[in-house]
Parts: sequence; C-alpha cells; structure tokens
Amino acid sequence: MVPVILLVGRLPSVVEDIESQLDDLPIEWLGAHDREEVIRQLEAEPNICSVIIGAGLDDTIRGDLIGIIASRRPDICIHLKDRKSGPAGMAPFVRRVVSMDVLRKAETA
Repeated sequence: MVPVILLVGRLPSVVEDIESQLDDLPIEWLGAHDREEVIRQLEAEPNICSVIIGAGLDDTIRGDLIGIIASRRPDICIHLKDRKSGPAGMAPFVRRVVSMDVLRKAETA
C-alpha cells in the first residue's frame, strides 16, 4: 500500500507543486486548505499516515488544526514546516519528512 500524506497549506497550489517536485516518491498526496477540508480528508481517507502543515498558515490556525487532527486521528504524525526557509523550503521539508519518517516505516512494516 502506498503511504498517504495530507498536505495542509494556505495556497491551493501547494499539493500540485509538491506532487510535481516530488513525483519520484511513492506517495499518494492529499491536500487541504482550511479546517473543514482537513476534517473532510481525515474522515474520508483512513490511510493517512502523516500530515504536513505549511508555514503560511497563522499559528492560531495551525494550533487549531493540530488539535483537530490529534483528537480525530491520534495515530497520525503531524509535522509543521518552519517559516525561515520560506515557500521554496516546502518541497525539501516534505522530502525530508517523507524519507525519514514515512518511507522508513513503510520499509520495516
């Protein structure tokens, strides 16, 4: 089974950008841009193994999303991108998270 990652970002193009930059990774990418979409994705896709939240969202929103994800799906790892690396740092951050966390776990399962 291919790991499923939920990317949460302020801009709708986040998922498309990540998919195109990281198309070499064996991942199914899902996207969400607000609270309602996050809830919908969590309820619709039981195979989500990690959520990566971009830095473009306000800290209050990011905190709210962490609470929502943790309460609905405590089995999911949640990763927050730093702000210092800017938008160009999203793809490298996602690659590191997926390589170190998701794919390594998938190999040992």
